[in-house]
Amino acid sequence: QVQLVESGGGLVQPGGSLRLACAASVSPLSFNPMGWYRQAPGKERELVATITRVGTTNYADAVKGRFTISRDNAKNTLYLQMNSLEAEDTAVYYCYAHEDAFGIPYWGKGTLVTVSS
Repeated sequence: QVQLVESGGGLVQPGGSLRLACAASVSPLSFNPMGWYRQAPGKERELVATITRVGTTNYADAVKGRFTISRDNAKNTLYLQMNSLEAEDTAVYYCYAHEDAFGIPYWGKGTLVTVSS
């Protein structure tokens, strides 16, 4: 059974930075793509960033230039570096992985990011 466990969330002031991590129970190369989604209070879950097996990245317009997605295959870990955080980035952030051999999506339980002064 694939498990995804997020960490790194917390309270940060506007303009600050956080790095989220998603530890996977299997190699990230098992998935295509992996990514991060977020869900703010009262809103639908939305895409933040994805990375394909070959390393191609994609970002939501709202986070381009501020967030960076990366992957450490040796550590089975996906990261999201978040800089210049804004109040609008406050949300629960979820790790996502698509197992493409059988078309199975996996989700972590989420980590809360709160941007507030």
